[in-house]
Amino acid sequence: MASAGIASADSSKQWEEPARILIVRLGSMGDIIHTLPAVTALRRSFPKAQIGWIVEERWAELLCTPTYPRSGGRSAQRPLVDRLHLVNTKAWRKSWTSAETWHQIAVAISDLRGPRYQVAVDFQGAVRSALIARRSGAEVIYGAAQPRENVASMFYTRQIFTRGAHVVEQNLSLADAVAHRKLDVLPAEFPNDPAADPKCEEQLRQWGIGDFVLLNPGAGWGAKQWPAERYGEVARGLAQHGVASLINFGPGEESLAQATEAAGGGAARPVSCSITELIAWTRRARLFIGGDTGPLHLAAALRVPVVAIFGPTNPQRNGPYGTRSLVLRSPSSETSHARRALPDPGLLEITAGEVLHAARELLGISHG
Repeated sequence: MASAGIASADSSKQWEEPARILIVRLGSMGDIIHTLPAVTALRRSFPKAQIGWIVEERWAELLCTPTYPRSGGRSAQRPLVDRLHLVNTKAWRKSWTSAETWHQIAVAISDLRGPRYQVAVDFQGAVRSALIARRSGAEVIYGAAQPRENVASMFYTRQIFTRGAHVVEQNLSLADAVAHRKLDVLPAEFPNDPAADPKCEEQLRQWGIGDFVLLNPGAGWGAKQWPAERYGEVARGLAQHGVASLINFGPGEESLAQATEAAGGGAARPVSCSITELIAWTRRARLFIGGDTGPLHLAAALRVPVVAIFGPTNPQRNGPYGTRSLVLRSPSSETSHARRALPDPGLLEITAGEVLHAARELLGISHG
């Protein structure tokens, strides 16, 4: 039976504060970041609780620095959760019939059941994540009454009607249900790697760069990708005001970084880095410019001002949250999550001049 708001199906029973909570949000980067405020609120609400998180290996650095233990006492290097459970479902799907894959799955399930979680919260809303929550052995499983994949709700013992237009607010609804009260919206907590900070500072010193803007030409799929050459034009415009630009790019995005650098005529430098290092770089940026992708949401979560360039996705649901921002979106763009290879036609209507104008406004640079 679904429950409205934060009421539970057995609200007549005395509620007991959970001592062991499992967070289920496997990926992707932006989705994990959108979940962090809710988990931060749960951590603040239950400071003594043991909180675990099951996540894809590739995103673990959003929760813990690479060299820090995955379980045990929390610190600045793993500030939010007591234990990480790592999986690689992408690799498992590629070799589904392999004996080694099934061995890895069995080990992962055993690791997940070890802490004997009392409560699991599925922030993903997929059949896969709901099944994982069920296999954890938790007696109580929270999830949205209207999840992304409808079948997932069959595996929840507490179905919550989420509120809010933005996904961050919807995730907070689930946290409210677990806490049995409305929780405060808190800034997300990210790991702080003592090795990454001096590395960034030394690189900036060698380049002779102080303040900088971080450009991110990549996107999850082509329809969300504003042309790299226009990022280069923006970098040239910022350079005229004495503002340097760095280009963030990930694996497979080398050509985008090269095209941006070439169009910038030396006004922007490419930076390839790990997630841990990206957190350090982003903390130092005066401004972030990019589309609807994980690094943009990282910047917003770190309270860095953002110029967001949106096409087919809805900024009311997925836009920058909790920071100063200007969102550019053409009225001709229609909301769609179809993973098309070509840029959204409405996205292409946004000019480099418009993005530069928004950047100047957030940087406090006169338009005269």
